[in-house]
Amino acid sequence: MNALAVDAGVELSARPERVVLRLFLPGESTPGGDTRTEAVLRRVSAMRPSDIAAEAMTILDRFGPRHPDLAAMLRANAEVVLPADAPPLDDDSATVIGAVFSAEYAVEAAALCNPSIVQHPDQSSLSPGEFRVLLSLRSIGEGHISSIQFCEAIIGPDRTWSFLPRSETLSSPAIGEATWTREHFARALAHSGGTGETTRAVVQSLPRTFSASMFEGAVHGLRSPLLHQAGARDELNRMRIAVDSAYGVEFSPADPVSGRVLFPVADEERRGMEDVRLVEIADADGPRYRGTFTAYDGHSIASRVFTTDDFRRFEIHRLTGEPARTKGMALFPRRFDGEWLALSRADGESTGIARSANGLDWSRQTAIHSPSELWDVVQTGNCGSPLETTAGWLVLTHGVGPMRSYSIGAILLDLEDPTRVIGVLDRPLIEPTDAIGGYVPNVVYTCGGIIHEGVLWIPHGVADQRIRVASVMLAPLLAEMTG
Repeated sequence: MNALAVDAGVELSARPERVVLRLFLPGESTPGGDTRTEAVLRRVSAMRPSDIAAEAMTILDRFGPRHPDLAAMLRANAEVVLPADAPPLDDDSATVIGAVFSAEYAVEAAALCNPSIVQHPDQSSLSPGEFRVLLSLRSIGEGHISSIQFCEAIIGPDRTWSFLPRSETLSSPAIGEATWTREHFARALAHSGGTGETTRAVVQSLPRTFSASMFEGAVHGLRSPLLHQAGARDELNRMRIAVDSAYGVEFSPADPVSGRVLFPVADEERRGMEDVRLVEIADADGPRYRGTFTAYDGHSIASRVFTTDDFRRFEIHRLTGEPARTKGMALFPRRFDGEWLALSRADGESTGIARSANGLDWSRQTAIHSPSELWDVVQTGNCGSPLETTAGWLVLTHGVGPMRSYSIGAILLDLEDPTRVIGVLDRPLIEPTDAIGGYVPNVVYTCGGIIHEGVLWIPHGVADQRIRVASVMLAPLLAEMTG
C-alpha cells in the first residue's frame, strides 16, 4: 500500500466447513433400462425397515448440526424424485431417500474474495462511535462456481474495523416468481435474439406486468396454428428461459444475514454469480439496495441485478442493452434528471458510463477513462459504485499491469456531469505486495468502498483467496487528486 492507505490489521478467510445442502441426481440412465434415479430408489426401497430407521438416525445425528431443519430439507428432496403416485413417506424413509438424493456443497472451499459494502440497514444497539456495515462476498467453491454471501462488520470507534462472527450454518432461500414488465421482457427477448411471429403474439397478449405463471397462461391462449408453425418450439423455449431468468428469493426471518447464500438459479448464472457491486439508492422510489453482478453460464458473461430492502427478500433480474453484455456494471446511488447512470466496461479495457430510463435497459456507453500508466496498462475499470463527496464522485478503479497484477486506484468525476473526469490518482492506492500467492496470485481487488466520518474504507480481496481492509483519510486523497 502507498502512504495514503493503511491496513486495518484484520482478515476474513474462507471456511470450507460452511456448506449448503443441494439436490443431487445421479448420471444418465442405461439405454433401454431404468433411469439411475429409479434404480437407486428401488435399491433403497428394498432395505429392511429397521435398517432404514437406524440409517435415518445416523444421518440426522451426523449432518443435523450443519443444516437447520435437516429433516424437512431431506423430505423435500425425496419428494422431488418420487413418482407422482407414490404413497406418502414415513419420516425415516423420507430422511434416507432424501439423503441419497442430496449433497453438501462447500460454497467457499476454494476462495472468499471481492467484497462490496453498504451501510447496514440496522444501526441499533451500537456503542458510541460505532457504525455497522454490511458486505457482500464472492464465494468460490468446487468447479469454480461462485455464489453470493454476506457478512457484517463494525467501523469505529475511531479508525478501527471489526468483522462480526459469521453464522456457523448456511441457509438456502425459497425460490419464487419475479414480476416482469411487458416492455422489459420484449427488450430481453430482443437482447437474446428471440424474435418471430410466436414471440410477437405472446408479448402482445401479456398484461403490462406479469409473472412466469401468467406467461404460461398467455402461451396456452395462443391459437393452435401459431404453436405449430416452423420455429415456434424454439421461440417458446427461448421465451421460457428468458421469463425464468427473473426470480424472487426469500430467506426465513430466523436465518442470520451472514448465513444467507444466493446460489445460481437462472440458466445464465449456472456457472457463477460473481463480484456484486452493492449500492444504497438515495431516492425513496423503489428498493433501498441494488447489487449488480456478473452472471456466467459456462460460455458467456452478462450483467444482472438484485434488489432488496432488507437482505432477506430479493428479486433478481436480467439487464439488457449493450453494456449488459459485459461485466462490472456499477450503479450511481441517485438518478440524474430522472435517468439512471452506471459505470461500465466501455470497450473491454476502459471505464465508461451507460444510461437507462428504468435501471434495467441500458444504452451504449461512453468511455471516460482509459489505461495510461504501467500499473493499468492492460486494462482499467471500476471497483464499485461511485461515492459522492463535495469534490466530486470518487470512483475506485482497478488496473492490470505486468505479470497480470491487479492494483486499486482512484479517479474523480464531476458531480453534475459524471462523464467529466476531473481528477486521477497517478499511483495505486493498494497494490500487491511482493509475489502475493493464493488462488489467483498478485491480485488485490474490491467491489466497493464506503466513506464514514472522513475516512474511506476499502475491504478488498487478496489473491482471490482472502479479504483484508484498508483505510484512507479522504481529505489528503482528494487533495492529491485535485491539487
